[in-house]
Amino acid sequence: MSKIDKLERLAELEGYEDSMEMLEEASTDSVVPAICMNQGCDYTTGIEPDQNRGWCEECEMGSVKSCLIPAGVI
Repeated sequence: MSKIDKLERLAELEGYEDSMEMLEEASTDSVVPAICMNQGCDYTTGIEPDQNRGWCEECEMGSVKSCLIPAGVI
């Protein structure tokens, strides 16, 4: 699964119509949606906008990235 696929999956899980809607909202927040980037894991959480090694409670790894990272915003 590509990082764009993960971004779209995160938007879906968070209840957004699409990833652009999620990114627009996240661009002004201090806590943004994030997803585990490991294949087969859809763990989500809220995290700091620039976080790219957040802790995944499912995988027990630092594999959670802010939605702004795979989108290339940060």
